[in-house]
Amino acid sequence: MIHRKKLVVLTGAGMSAESGVKTFREQGGLWEEYDVMEVASIEGWRKNPELVLKFYNERRRQLERVQPNEGHKGLAELEKYFDVHIITQNVDNLHERAGSSRVLHLHGELTKARSTADPSLVYDIGYRDINPGDKCEKGSQLRPHVVWFGEPVPMMDEAVRITTTADVFVIIGTSLIVYPAAGLVAYVPENVPLYLIDPNVVNLPAGRKVEVIKEKASVGVAILRKKLIGS
Repeated sequence: MIHRKKLVVLTGAGMSAESGVKTFREQGGLWEEYDVMEVASIEGWRKNPELVLKFYNERRRQLERVQPNEGHKGLAELEKYFDVHIITQNVDNLHERAGSSRVLHLHGELTKARSTADPSLVYDIGYRDINPGDKCEKGSQLRPHVVWFGEPVPMMDEAVRITTTADVFVIIGTSLIVYPAAGLVAYVPENVPLYLIDPNVVNLPAGRKVEVIKEKASVGVAILRKKLIGS
């Protein structure tokens, strides 16, 4: 059996922006409509769970209407040539819908709900709303299966483990300012080629050679493919 190189890809909001998924930081983004701490923090949930549920119900309905873009599809295609592992900061399911088979969600998944009493009780809800009064089998209110500000990132250890075994590491559409996700770059082995696909200026780790493809995800993934496997 031929050993296939392990291609690890860290994706952020810019990965899904071309699909029409609103990001927080862009102009006209969600932070202009909502105070992030009101809708994406544990304090916000305690203060006004109805507002938080409404916010994520809107995100879920929006997700049902959008499609994976050429960037998502391009990464799925690369599974023909590489052992591709995607670590995403996104809570959407567009990587999976494009055909990627190994996707680790650092910040949770929009199409799942979980118990407020027992974090191990997670339910696949698809694009349905979560309403006040919707309970788990232990009788506790359901909440979005999303990591909020002020909460630990349970998948971080697994993400670090995957990163340390990369043969090629690619960063797409993330500003590298949200921790702990941004800290993953420090775990990429020294001799491993590092690529960044982003049209914006990104705060890159000092002392690392990074090949920058200054394009949005769809165009950047096509360029990356050429660099990695030829035309």
